[in-house]
Amino acid sequence: SPFPVPFLYGYHPVREALRHRPHEVVRVWIALGRGGHRRREIEDLCRRHRIAWADSTERDLAAIAGPAHNGLAAEIVEAKGGSGETPATGDSDLLVLVEDIQDPRNLGALLRVCEGAGVGKVMIRDRGAAPVGATVAKTSAGASEWLDVERITNSAATLERLKKDGYWIYGAAAGGDAPWQVDLQGKVVLCFGGEEKGLRELTRRHCDGLIGLPMRGNVESLNLATAAAAILYDAVRQRLK
Repeated sequence: SPFPVPFLYGYHPVREALRHRPHEVVRVWIALGRGGHRRREIEDLCRRHRIAWADSTERDLAAIAGPAHNGLAAEIVEAKGGSGETPATGDSDLLVLVEDIQDPRNLGALLRVCEGAGVGKVMIRDRGAAPVGATVAKTSAGASEWLDVERITNSAATLERLKKDGYWIYGAAAGGDAPWQVDLQGKVVLCFGGEEKGLRELTRRHCDGLIGLPMRGNVESLNLATAAAAILYDAVRQRLK
């Protein structure tokens, strides 16, 4: 492959990097034949920040990014320490743990909500969850590049450690208390489970309480990102009092 790593794929992640942290972007590749306002915007941002860009074939981009590249790829500077992570800027007292989210689009949408709500860190149980790859980055609209994301191997051990650090643990589950009935101020970890079975039983047992959303219509549940948004933004509301 002619493309070095680490790099970003897709319009939204590349655009957000050029807008907010251009010092980390080394160069940008744009697929031949891709025109319109998106191309013009990317080229304008590259000119503004004196970042080199070049045309590439769709085949070259697809070889590394698959169909999720959306006609764009960008080489970025690896963060100090070699992790490639972006320093966290969120609320270190508001954390999220997720497990068994297998659809990368669902995971990307959830990360977008977390970043918007100012979550300090998202911990993803490594086994059973989608990788944070190109599809996740594209669906998250660049949020995955801003968030502090940590892959963990054991949810229970992680929650036990966080409890010792003074965090209260709440799991999202049907039948739980409404978020506005729960004190979500202070040091809080919100746990979200997979699309089919929700939270693992062992994870539930480590929770101090369960949070659910009252369903007043005919549908039985909301999709993962929508439910997470309702819970997280009630936590934000409480913290802004």
